[in-house]
Amino acid sequence: QAFIGHMKWPHGTSIVAVSDLKHPRLVSTVETPEGTHRHKLRVRGDIMMVNVERLRKDLQTFQGGLKIYDISKPQTPREIAFFKTGGKGVHRFTIDDRYAYISTELDGYRGGFTMILDVKDPEKPEEVSRWWLPGQWIAGGETPTWQGSSYHTHHPMRLDNRLYVSLKYGGLAILDISDLRQPKMIGRLNWLEAYQNSAHTTLPIPFKIRNRNWLVVVEEDSTDEIYEDPSASVWMVDITAEHQPVTVETFRVPDGNFVKTGRRFGSHQPAEQVKGTVIPVTWFCAGLRFVDISDPYQLTEVGHFIPDPCGGQKVTQSNDVYIDDNGLIYLIDRYCGLDILEFTGSWS
Repeated sequence: QAFIGHMKWPHGTSIVAVSDLKHPRLVSTVETPEGTHRHKLRVRGDIMMVNVERLRKDLQTFQGGLKIYDISKPQTPREIAFFKTGGKGVHRFTIDDRYAYISTELDGYRGGFTMILDVKDPEKPEEVSRWWLPGQWIAGGETPTWQGSSYHTHHPMRLDNRLYVSLKYGGLAILDISDLRQPKMIGRLNWLEAYQNSAHTTLPIPFKIRNRNWLVVVEEDSTDEIYEDPSASVWMVDITAEHQPVTVETFRVPDGNFVKTGRRFGSHQPAEQVKGTVIPVTWFCAGLRFVDISDPYQLTEVGHFIPDPCGGQKVTQSNDVYIDDNGLIYLIDRYCGLDILEFTGSWS
């Protein structure tokens, strides 16, 4: 099965049978109310977790959070729990065998922060801890040094006893989660204040390259109809000295004719399943790009795929990508469409 989160109501979640890879078949759907979306999800066995987030500010009644479903019968997903949060709700999140690491809002905080949930019992998720950038907890008397909610957790990712947190225009933070109940920041890097694009995902590489430790940080182009110069990019960040991360290289797709499309052009999201030193990264109207990081000081592109536009769109808007255990690639458009690909090159 493939599990797809959608950007806009009423489409919430789709479950698609992919046993016949050339003919995917819709199995079931879960709708979402007007003004909301459930665009991110994770699956663990027979459990599916889905974010609930507000899109429209004028909603009179709204409850955000994380919904949990029993999908043992994919034709009829059954909600078994709803962990409720505040503000706009939950944005992105990752999970492992027991915990969920979510970006969410709550009253009293400026923008989204990091929360760790224990979902060992999926019917009774429990908060383990929370971490926020100093200045976000305004109810606790903190004062932010930035304007609006431009600094906030976007996408936490775990590797071993570290949590790597993208902070939008606040850059990134490295947290020590040896004690899950007391996350501690041990490193911070913000190089984005001078740029128009923000940190979307901090992807830890689970092996050394040239005997050093690395993050692949992917920026997000977050404005339709507007071209940012420079365009959203992939950054290599050396985290060998965790207390002092440093950027060493960037990769950008050449502008070409992409900036003339009138839609988003720039990086968005890497495949979180690291198969080697080739990292697939979605690039909106430039499709899917395969970025070779084997030389972290000189990133190169070794392939790309640009899907045909769908649903009446003038250009594609490749948004998210997933690699399954067989190495097949599932590529999602921001507005419509699923492409299933086989990468014929080498992952390393």
